[in-house]
Amino acid sequence: MRRAEAIIKPIKGKNTPDPGSLNLLIGTASDIKLLRQQAASFPLKTHRLFISKFYSYLENNKRLAMAGPIIGAPYAVMVLETLIAWGARRFIFWGWCGAISSEVAIGDIIVPTAAYVDEGTSLHYGVQSGSFSHADNQLTTIISAALKNCGAGFHHGPVWSTDAIFRETKEKVISHQSNGILAVEMELSALFSVATYRQVEIGGILVVSDELASLQWRPGFKDERFRQARFKLCEVVKQICQNA
Repeated sequence: MRRAEAIIKPIKGKNTPDPGSLNLLIGTASDIKLLRQQAASFPLKTHRLFISKFYSYLENNKRLAMAGPIIGAPYAVMVLETLIAWGARRFIFWGWCGAISSEVAIGDIIVPTAAYVDEGTSLHYGVQSGSFSHADNQLTTIISAALKNCGAGFHHGPVWSTDAIFRETKEKVISHQSNGILAVEMELSALFSVATYRQVEIGGILVVSDELASLQWRPGFKDERFRQARFKLCEVVKQICQNA
């Protein structure tokens, strides 16, 4: 698509921290807290990033950088675009999702290969609603390998990204089930679209927090399987960062 010049652009300031070689985009404050508790060192830098924060650690001479919390496609893209302006080029998004496939359960881990666009931000980056945006193949392979190395089972396939968490209708769920979509979340299609547009790399990891496959909502936020999966992902993402 033709790249029309935008009026407002993110910039790198003189006090902007070094984002490092790989950045984690974390969906929830509770997962940021979990990762910070698991980090062996104190942060080198904590920097305000809109209504989120950017954290940078150094462990075993490797930088672990993360930003969040991040929720919804427009805000996720604000953070991503800003980190790109700072010089970041590789990203992994860690978030929660609702299972819509009957083969996926609370506490399962999903590595998304693509995301169905049902949000409005992707349209501004040349990706139409009702199409798919795609994860970076190399990062998806790296994420999958790290999960296997840590003994974590996972699902591999497309997800559905929506702006409207309270408009996940039965008709939409049935339609996406018939197309092999595993789960629903709110950010990935926009993040994938922007990454393609800006020619940077991004992959994703999702933990199933609730289920919709039966067309009845089954929350699992307090389920032990969900808690254990999140602890396992701390191990996984730290391994990925150590090898970045």
